[in-house]
Amino acid sequence: MSDPDVQRRRDLREFLMSRRARVSPVEAGLPDGGARRRTPGLRREEVAVLAGVGVSWYQWLEQGRDITVSPQVLDSVSRVLKLGETERRHLYVLAGLNPPLPTLRAAPVTDGLRRLIDAWMPFPAHILDPYWNVITFNEAAGLVFGYADHHVNCLVNCFTNPIYSERDTTWRVNAEHVVAQFRVAASGRPGDPLFQAIVDELAEVSPEFAEIWARNDVKAGGMLYKQIAHPVAGLLNFESTQLRVPERPDLTIVLHNPELDTDTAAKLEWLVTPEGRRGMMRPAG
Repeated sequence: MSDPDVQRRRDLREFLMSRRARVSPVEAGLPDGGARRRTPGLRREEVAVLAGVGVSWYQWLEQGRDITVSPQVLDSVSRVLKLGETERRHLYVLAGLNPPLPTLRAAPVTDGLRRLIDAWMPFPAHILDPYWNVITFNEAAGLVFGYADHHVNCLVNCFTNPIYSERDTTWRVNAEHVVAQFRVAASGRPGDPLFQAIVDELAEVSPEFAEIWARNDVKAGGMLYKQIAHPVAGLLNFESTQLRVPERPDLTIVLHNPELDTDTAAKLEWLVTPEGRRGMMRPAG
């Protein structure tokens, strides 16, 4: 069996060489050199100078030698080689360092993701940003969970939206779970003021949240089971699953699938019909 460190350094060498060959001198701000230039892309010494590192050191890095590497130097090399975020994180891994966290983007949801959750109808689905803001949801999620445009954060909604907490018969167990999951998400970005603001503001208005948060529990994301006592459709049983999209690590897709051996799917089929929607609009009593 081959040594994984040897393989990693070999992959590092091949990766750097391939990316160096893709950057022309002109793109790097250097003279073209014309037909006399035989090296495709940049030379090793040019990468070293542009990155502000020693020529010998960069040569050793590209040769896959066992040398000490810092994040600052890798960032400089990434800049010179014009690496994208995924490539930069890959370079960290090949160099034996923990990759930086993905950059949080305020990019809109793509049409493809929007079509995905709409295609999940009549089952509920929504999409969260890194802070658990619900940035879009399908019609079934609004009908089942009482989501509205002003319920912008999933965690806040769990503790402050009376429609949601009254319908969810599994609320207490799931509330403890989602708080522990949110702590994991927040700990992945220590010092991020937006995570802290959500915690501070929610603790002020919800004693239940403050009590659960104080336990310091942590849990990985996974499947949750929810039972919703819906005022029109009756009991609905779901398996809630979180999915990640590699191209958008800032987003989480949450799909609610009807549990097997229940009539939830049939009830949802009816709920999204005109008759079911009219039932949602009738006054109680």
